[in-house]
Amino acid sequence: MKPKQDVQQLLKLAQRVQALSENGQHFAESDYDMDRYTELEKISLEMISLITDTSIEIIQPLIEEKFGYRTPKVDVRAVVFDQDDAILMVREKIDGKWSLPGGWADVGYTPAEIALKETSEEAGIDVEPGRLLAIFDKKCHDHPPDIFYSYKLFIECKPLNDKLKTGYETLDASYFAAEDLPELSTPRNTLNQVEMMFEYRKGKRSWPYIDL
Repeated sequence: MKPKQDVQQLLKLAQRVQALSENGQHFAESDYDMDRYTELEKISLEMISLITDTSIEIIQPLIEEKFGYRTPKVDVRAVVFDQDDAILMVREKIDGKWSLPGGWADVGYTPAEIALKETSEEAGIDVEPGRLLAIFDKKCHDHPPDIFYSYKLFIECKPLNDKLKTGYETLDASYFAAEDLPELSTPRNTLNQVEMMFEYRKGKRSWPYIDL
């Protein structure tokens, strides 16, 4: 079995080939070019399928756009602390593990509006979005392989009420201290990322983080 770092690098390359093939089809000026870009796309989908252990039939409709220049997806996470400096997390139905409230950005909403909406839907509380804390490139962190190439926006939010309740995608919602974090849903957030949020809370960080 290849080391995890090698697997992530292979996935990154396959995603890049898929994006280039889709962009090439969009701008192709001849049937020859279109045939070559279409073949590259098939190869890239096979690679992603092998790396992620996901069938091409599932991958293809999820990652192909076919109507413009291929760009990364955007995931927004709300960073909410209570008065005791504990961080809000929700338990995901999909894997039974915990993450910061959030999800894919929806067309027509600002990132701040997504943070507000997702926190309300997943944890049942209203928040006031504030500053941007971090923009993570998923490939730079210890996430499991994913069919999507994505950026993650972590936005600090102030809780406006404290009555937590679950939503249709969550099993539970609770606040956790830095030394008592639950098992994390690593496709959504890593331990390093969550620990970084505590550093902002404690004043050890102030400037927004961005991967280089």
